[in-house]
Amino acid sequence: MQIIVTDQAPKAIGPYSQAIREGNVIYTSGQIALDPATGSLVPGDFAAQARRVFENLKAVLTAAGTNFSSVVKANVYLTDLANFDVLNGIYASYFGDTKPARTTVGVTQLPKGGLVEIDLIAVL
Repeated sequence: MQIIVTDQAPKAIGPYSQAIREGNVIYTSGQIALDPATGSLVPGDFAAQARRVFENLKAVLTAAGTNFSSVVKANVYLTDLANFDVLNGIYASYFGDTKPARTTVGVTQLPKGGLVEIDLIAVL
């Protein structure tokens, strides 16, 4: 097992790793819209938060030596399912033709007051 760490994504806010590589599989921890430089939630609306989440995930995937094209599964958590369509547009802009399996669920709260959290599984 290899721990993946990058300063291009927010530091973990608890006792967990940004990602783990086991064999040829990368498991990212859930990312919320924290600015890696400040550790604070980015200002703005749902779209701003979703873009920051994807940038954080991109940084973790890059540190693991891969990118969105190797993602096979995404888990998405939204505090308001009314943002589903906005999420889909931003999601598609990062994944392009790659269409991993995905679960999207509505939740009551996320850490730090985030509006969206996403974790990924990628295969190298």
